[in-house]
Amino acid sequence: MIATIEQPHRAAQSAAKASDFIVASLEGVNKNYGDIRALRGVDFRVRAGEVVALLGPNGAGKTTAVKLLLGLMLPNAGKVRVFGGDPTNPENRMRTGAMLQVGKVPETLRVSEHIDLFSSYYTKPLPMAEILAAAGLEKLSDRKFGDLSGGQRQRVLFALAICGDPDLLFLDEPTVGLDVEARRMLWDEIRRMVDRGKTVLLTTHYLQEADALADRVAVINQGEIIAQGTPAEIKAKTSGKRIRCITSLSLPTLRQIAGVTDAKEDREAIEIHAVDAEPVVRELLSRDAKLSGLEVTSAGLEEAFLALTQDTAHNGNQPN
Repeated sequence: MIATIEQPHRAAQSAAKASDFIVASLEGVNKNYGDIRALRGVDFRVRAGEVVALLGPNGAGKTTAVKLLLGLMLPNAGKVRVFGGDPTNPENRMRTGAMLQVGKVPETLRVSEHIDLFSSYYTKPLPMAEILAAAGLEKLSDRKFGDLSGGQRQRVLFALAICGDPDLLFLDEPTVGLDVEARRMLWDEIRRMVDRGKTVLLTTHYLQEADALADRVAVINQGEIIAQGTPAEIKAKTSGKRIRCITSLSLPTLRQIAGVTDAKEDREAIEIHAVDAEPVVRELLSRDAKLSGLEVTSAGLEEAFLALTQDTAHNGNQPN
């Protein structure tokens, strides 16, 4: 519910402060790992003051794109730009922060010691108290990193990514291992940063997260950008409805009903995907007088994502 209420507000804020300044870009970028083509002619841009979610299956090229923009590797072809220049430029690196899946820090240092150390790399870091509050670490500042849970470690890595008050923040799967409360807190902090004019590039497997936070979504699959737009535009690429109900009808029977594209078990109920809901619901009621728990919703970002990536695979768009 929060996603459906807050996202229009975020979109309105973004439109009010929209900028044509390109903070980060990939222009015709190819990246190979031996014979494997990780990125294939990718064109991708992130504008100032927006949250962009880069979505894709495992191995689609998301992390490769982020590492290129961070200057951690070089492309085989094409141009990579951050703040209009080379991402390895020291001045540009001072304006970026990153939280990567592979991030590792010494386990024997305390949380506050890690933040002190990382803050010393920047000319104008955020105050310690502000960093701790933003990451929800006020009560953990004296704990050793090695004694923290997986979710708490994620929050420390987020604190280290934002301690330099970066203008451009890369977040690679930032909420993995976080409970619902911690995830919502991090979402709120990302929104506050963007409200202050910061720019965020987010990769995530949580489609609800992208829907709640992103001004724009780019879907990458098999090394190519296959769709870009606002969350609403991406969702519009997949028309259809989701029907949830409790029925005695079998899955094979449900899949044979005209207009049904898929049916699967969802705990005690059945989830049905259909092109149009009304004729399918009428057919369900005519076949099962005891049908109950009926819910009908529009197809969401998850359905659009799955449809887009499955279409790419079915079209034989395989890496060379």
